[in-house]
Amino acid sequence: MKFLLLAIACLAVSACGDREAERAAAAAAQAAAVEQQAAELAKKYDSAVASSDWDMARIHGVALLDQYPQSEAAARIGPGLDDVKGKAEAAREQRRMEALWDYSQVGTDGGTQRSAALLSKEPVDVDGSGAKPVQLVFRDHPTWKRSSYLVLHASDFARACYSRCQVSVVADGAAPRRMSANRPDTDEATAMFIDDEKALWRLARKTKVLEIEFTVKDGGTHKAVFETGGLDGSQMPGWD
Repeated sequence: MKFLLLAIACLAVSACGDREAERAAAAAAQAAAVEQQAAELAKKYDSAVASSDWDMARIHGVALLDQYPQSEAAARIGPGLDDVKGKAEAAREQRRMEALWDYSQVGTDGGTQRSAALLSKEPVDVDGSGAKPVQLVFRDHPTWKRSSYLVLHASDFARACYSRCQVSVVADGAAPRRMSANRPDTDEATAMFIDDEKALWRLARKTKVLEIEFTVKDGGTHKAVFETGGLDGSQMPGWD
């Protein structure tokens, strides 16, 4: 009887040992599978980073840390994910600003007229009739050559600008810069040229925001804010 009990006890211990081994093997297999899945996501993340596709890198990185937070891959990419998120946000913001610009090419006598136009960030009420957009335009005409000008959708610019006046231009919050301007010698003028189109173009190309202050016909001074950071120089050959 003692031998029988001893044999049963040995079998029980052996069975328990087998079950523990099976559980350990299953846990190891599951952990290996998790690491494999995390590694596959990490490869996608690394590939996106290498190609500077910050949106996809952010997506894969966030998914990796959410789904496999304890993985070796998560430990590796975790410290740099905030930087990737920042770059993804900057890329989205750049695309937004690029979409604000409207480019056109129109056939005309002597060649092609090209223009790059941008509406003000917020509409401006210049005459009490309600806020309306102000437009900033860079134009390249085969006959009239290059020019830059503002366009109002209501009222007109100060009559004092028939000959010459000045506008105030602030680039990315820097000190105001005075630039000469003039409006056509007509009874009504919803457009006013900013004479140094080269300087204004350079400012628009290297800054994110331009603020232009101008005077309208009743003598009031108003400011239009333009998000210029998405200007594509390739659309206006020869301006850069």
